[in-house]
Amino acid sequence: MDSFIGLLQSNSSYILAVAAIAFTWMVAQKMGGGGAPGSGNSRGAAASCPFVNSGAAAASSTSTATATNTEVASAAAGQAPPKLSPGHPRVTAEGRLIALDPENKIAFKLVKKEHISHDTRRFRFALQSPEHVLGLPIGKHMNLSANIGDQLVVRPYTPTSSDDDLGYFELVVKVYFKNVHPKFPEGGKMSQYLEGLRIGDTVDVIGPKGRITYQGNGRLSVCEINKPEAFRQAKHFGLIAGGTGITPMLQVIAAVLKNPKDTTTLSLLFANQTENDILVRDMLEQYARDHPTRFKVWYTLDKAPAGWKFSEGFINADMIAEHLPAATPDAQILMCGPPPMINFACIPNLEKLGFTAEQFLKF
Repeated sequence: MDSFIGLLQSNSSYILAVAAIAFTWMVAQKMGGGGAPGSGNSRGAAASCPFVNSGAAAASSTSTATATNTEVASAAAGQAPPKLSPGHPRVTAEGRLIALDPENKIAFKLVKKEHISHDTRRFRFALQSPEHVLGLPIGKHMNLSANIGDQLVVRPYTPTSSDDDLGYFELVVKVYFKNVHPKFPEGGKMSQYLEGLRIGDTVDVIGPKGRITYQGNGRLSVCEINKPEAFRQAKHFGLIAGGTGITPMLQVIAAVLKNPKDTTTLSLLFANQTENDILVRDMLEQYARDHPTRFKVWYTLDKAPAGWKFSEGFINADMIAEHLPAATPDAQILMCGPPPMINFACIPNLEKLGFTAEQFLKF
């Protein structure tokens, strides 16, 4: 914070630029309906839910996150400060520079690649400087885009890192290789593209995107297009994830458990094909060991190995009843996974157990 204040003091033009941006932002908020997040005021979707649209950003311009620490250093030396997008302050309440831009794609450079398993990778991408945070609210995702062959491919991803991590973000990605699954002989276009990146290569990112934001202490903000912002409050979260759908759940789990004042409890039901497919298992089980009264995890596999102590088979009503909170007014269910799992295994069984449409949400 002190370094940020010093930067402002050393560059009066930067002060004027930030002031102009802040004034523009305040005017836009006033015209859009105003009100602080979490105030409980119902506002129009355009004002309160600016990141709902998660579609492809094919027409967005692309800037490159190549400034590293020289951008901040040049500003401190009286040179041109980091560029800020019109109408978007790109600075957190704590004075941290925000890397993401919801209106323009930014190219982030790959700086580290780790093989977690035969088909799972951890990618680390550098932000514009070591002082930047990604700027992704809990519950939101971002879109990665790339020209693959003659097609623009856009896919949503949720990082496993958080805004506590300065200067970078990380993605844990399951690579869907060609000629592995008979129903998808071409494999996953974006995951294979990421697999082919070399250190120093870039990927285009735009965000935040999404309709759900976790605001802390069991409070969820839900934004639907052309609807006012709505809020849900819970003491107990039941989380149902399938495969790579674990990443937004991990984001919520980490946010709750790192805050000792957040008394929300979490129970996770995590479905995968095989034991080797369980992503971030070490992180989940470490959370469960560190917070045994606040977080519990249970697995189910399509194909369980001998001696498997968890469940086997598709998610059903018995699994939900045994391992997730009951359908009380204090409970909310969050879901993320393949559409067949959500539509045929989760929702019908939740309704069977007495959950209403206001008690479950899909990322």
